[in-house]
Amino acid sequence: MLTILGFTMIATFLVLIMLKKMSPIAALVLIPALFCVFVGKGAHLGDYVIDGVSSLAPTAAMLMFAIVYFGVMIDVGLFAPIVRGILRFCRADPMRIVVGTALLAAIVSLDGDGSTTFMITVSAMYPLYKRLKMSLVVMTGVAAMANGVMNTLPWGGPTARAATALKLDAGDIFVPMIPALLVGLLGVVVLAYVLGLRERRRLGVVTLDEAPAEEKETVLVGAGGGTGVITGKRTGGSGSGTDADADADDDDFQGLDPHRPTLRPRLYWFNALLTVGLLTAMIMELLPIPVLFLLGAALALSVNYPNIPDQKARLAAHADNVLNVSGMVFAAAVFTGVLQGTGMVDSMAKWLVDVIPDGMGPHMALVTGVLSLPLTYFMSNDGFYFGVLPVLAEAGAAHGVTPLEMARASLVGQPLHMSSPLVPAVYVLVGMAKVEFGDHTRFVVKWAAMICLVILAAGILFGII
Repeated sequence: MLTILGFTMIATFLVLIMLKKMSPIAALVLIPALFCVFVGKGAHLGDYVIDGVSSLAPTAAMLMFAIVYFGVMIDVGLFAPIVRGILRFCRADPMRIVVGTALLAAIVSLDGDGSTTFMITVSAMYPLYKRLKMSLVVMTGVAAMANGVMNTLPWGGPTARAATALKLDAGDIFVPMIPALLVGLLGVVVLAYVLGLRERRRLGVVTLDEAPAEEKETVLVGAGGGTGVITGKRTGGSGSGTDADADADDDDFQGLDPHRPTLRPRLYWFNALLTVGLLTAMIMELLPIPVLFLLGAALALSVNYPNIPDQKARLAAHADNVLNVSGMVFAAAVFTGVLQGTGMVDSMAKWLVDVIPDGMGPHMALVTGVLSLPLTYFMSNDGFYFGVLPVLAEAGAAHGVTPLEMARASLVGQPLHMSSPLVPAVYVLVGMAKVEFGDHTRFVVKWAAMICLVILAAGILFGII
């Protein structure tokens, strides 16, 4: 019964948000509360929610201060050279822009944190997509898939969880998987190329009238007011026509004045070193990530804006993003709290293991790779790696499948996992990109599943899995 209710709750949530019948925050709160009553444990709802909030509170704190930190870095102009480099590569070509999105997301993902990746990627790429009227779900989908592949880095989380759950060395799991993961990353770039060509055919060839860097600066979303808007025109294709300078859709397109008061050019190298030091400390795990971003945000504000009114202004400028993302995380805590507290997750995992035919025993690595797609989408990484993987590994061991093969196969589903409604970082992505979560889900699921299967096929082909 718990299994049926668990799957029904997840399906109800996904259907309602994809049909836009409920907002994600409302659905994340009300649907699990209703199903908690159905299970007969309504009296324990408060305990489940508190447990869920307690487990996700560090994540919410990390996101809050990370948004403030990177918002300040955007305000002071730290990422302007990155954006100018992307512009030189993209040349206002939709195909190059989508490929650039994949490459940027993959590079930034080296820090191992999805939220950071999405904040930097969206901040850099959103203005191009908005100005050229490109599909924003293409941007969110490509960024999520690239980050999902890179999320398998030993410091990204899943590999460490698999190693801990099966008592293995993370390096022994990850290093042999590198060829398959590179194939997966190449698959993301190829997909980005195809999606970019589709956008190019839809929009036609676009030309930006770029001014010199000292006269005009590329926009970074969420970084405050200014003028300096990029101008452009379309030629050819179904989108041909004159430049829509005063189009209502461009109201959200903020240009940054290269002489805006928030810039701190004299502090550029301080901010760059601070950011590199912060990411290095995060990778080396010198302190918990929420603490690092809390310290980083406080230091960035104090040094760049020593006057308290300026600090308040910067905090107010990013308050919307902070509230939207942290609110979504705490709403997701209700969903995960009910799933785990009522025992739905355990029941669903046991059922899935039990339905595997005995004849599939020698192929348990393949089974694990396939199951990692839905399981890491419908439950947290903790639930999958600590609750399901050990059971699957035990079944595989009975048929001669090594724990290392099982651990490697369990990483396959990460490109899809990064778009799961249970992943807080995805709300940073869709929130900053101003994309409905349901629209993102409808677009990305099929493509992300395809990338996962490409990684699985490569792993089998190379004899890794």
